[in-house]
Amino acid sequence: MSTTRPATPVWSPTARLLALRPALAVAAVYVAARIVTTVFLLIAAGLSGPTSRFGADATIGTLSMGWDAQWYWVVGSAGYPDRLPVDSTGHVTQNAWAFMPLYPALTRALAVVLAGNYPLAAVVLAIVAGYLACLVLFHLLRERLDASASLWAVALLAASPLAALFQMGYAESLFLLWLFLGLWCLMRRRLVWLYLLIPLMGYTRPGVLAFALLLGGYGVLRWTRRQVDPLPTRQIVHIVALGLLAVAVGFSWQLIAGVVTGDPSAYMETELSWRRGWIGDGGFVPFDGFIQATALWFRLWGLPEIAGYVALTVVVVAFGALLVFEPHARRLGVELRLWAASYALYLLVVFFPQSSIFRLLLPLAPLYGALALPRHPLWRGGLLALGLIGQWWWIYQMLALGNTYTQIP
Repeated sequence: MSTTRPATPVWSPTARLLALRPALAVAAVYVAARIVTTVFLLIAAGLSGPTSRFGADATIGTLSMGWDAQWYWVVGSAGYPDRLPVDSTGHVTQNAWAFMPLYPALTRALAVVLAGNYPLAAVVLAIVAGYLACLVLFHLLRERLDASASLWAVALLAASPLAALFQMGYAESLFLLWLFLGLWCLMRRRLVWLYLLIPLMGYTRPGVLAFALLLGGYGVLRWTRRQVDPLPTRQIVHIVALGLLAVAVGFSWQLIAGVVTGDPSAYMETELSWRRGWIGDGGFVPFDGFIQATALWFRLWGLPEIAGYVALTVVVVAFGALLVFEPHARRLGVELRLWAASYALYLLVVFFPQSSIFRLLLPLAPLYGALALPRHPLWRGGLLALGLIGQWWWIYQMLALGNTYTQIP
């Protein structure tokens, strides 16, 4: 008679949840996480003082509609400017063209049935999209992992340091929904659906060019393995066409902004306006944002710049090595690892890292599947606790305090 211990004891909370339908199990985890986040936001609102950007009379509603949520509100209520705002030196200043239209458009439509209350609609849409994203993530990870690890990955995301964004007027949760659906379709090779999902991604948040990189790498990999994994001509056509579509969508917003404003560089200058206060005037050069920011941050910390370059190199190499060699990451499958590599490369090419870098890392959420694989309760529980501690730290720093340039969500 075997004495092998079951992978998930029948009396464990995880087993009880998994006895439910996936939609209910994920809902239970997600609702519990949202309750905790709500408590954190209520405490943060009470701690907000006169030096905070939200003031001493902050509420959970004002916290939920701060920062980028205000820009989406501008887009949803007033649209985009046909003339770019400029400062006294003639440089383009921050404006609505940096924000994609789909989330505020859907929010405005939802507000119609909520008595015209845009802030309420923005938060409701974010919460619902966050739940659906978590549900898709569960099914996405189930393509490679067992149900227990997949549900724990959902819990780690739902209670992650950036989980407050699921309850703020930000487009992140909606983007995650389209992204996870896109990755699931790629893993299941239901490529036709990507013709819809790629534009949805591209007009929700920047990042669809990373999906183009993913499709390029995926196509090359499938071609090299075609002897053991047949690659029909129909799939070749789809992969190439979808890659071209992702590139076209990724650059189309620059064209649209240029046509409306009459300035071909409207979108690029708008994006550069967010970093001008840090490093002054300058054009866009691939990878330059990360290089300059690394030097800047290490100077601010009183450390030599060369140490920053070494640290950046070590982090990039270590991340790549983990995706290629780490056993738990390999269990995720090539599609999710290719996505992580593509998105990380995309950030290195285009982004200037500030405190918002934490938020920009959210699309790497499928990697929670690798973190959830070790089954020891102390490991999983410890990760969950660290996520909640990090979430409170983020809410406290970015929302309750929010009084310096390093406290911008």
